[in-house]
Amino acid sequence: MNNICLFGASGHGKVVKDVATSTNIVVEAFIDDNPKSEFLHEIPVVTSAEMTKYADHKFLISIGNNKIRKTISQKIENAFATLIHKTAIISPSATIDEGTVVMNGTNINADATIGKHVIINTAAVVEHDCKIGDFVHISPNATVTGNVSIGEGSHIGAGAVIIPNIKIGKWATIGAGSVIIKDVQDYAVVVGNPGIIKKYNNE
Repeated sequence: MNNICLFGASGHGKVVKDVATSTNIVVEAFIDDNPKSEFLHEIPVVTSAEMTKYADHKFLISIGNNKIRKTISQKIENAFATLIHKTAIISPSATIDEGTVVMNGTNINADATIGKHVIINTAAVVEHDCKIGDFVHISPNATVTGNVSIGEGSHIGAGAVIIPNIKIGKWATIGAGSVIIKDVQDYAVVVGNPGIIKKYNNE
């Protein structure tokens, strides 16, 4: 895999492009139906109507919003790439599914399982035996300690800490800097140290 396309010409797209470049993978084009310019970092930005030009390329969705990433993944027929920055430290026993991007300085440890279209952002830690569901976003410097389960679409804020053996439901939001010491229900929005449920997201 030497050439890929990124769906989403945004700030997140710039970072994902840098992950690809770190491993000598060439980004041929950004796909974006609301482009702000014709080029991003000297790479052409084209609309989804022009995707047929790249039928033989793998794609990665470079959009930070978990729900949008899921919606787009259901529309793209191309195979999906997986990108791992060259500075990331990945245990040989960890598994990482398609469409996922692992940013620079991250650590993913023994027997961790990472789902599809996940973002493991800069300097995040996913410890041993964790199970990270599809479309999750783990933000910069977040620490997910051992044997934690995170459901589909949940967002773990920057610098958050989740203690061992915790279960976080689907489409939950953990605020930046929060410390999670007990299980979190589906769609809950949790903030603080210790984390307290403030409201619930709409399904």
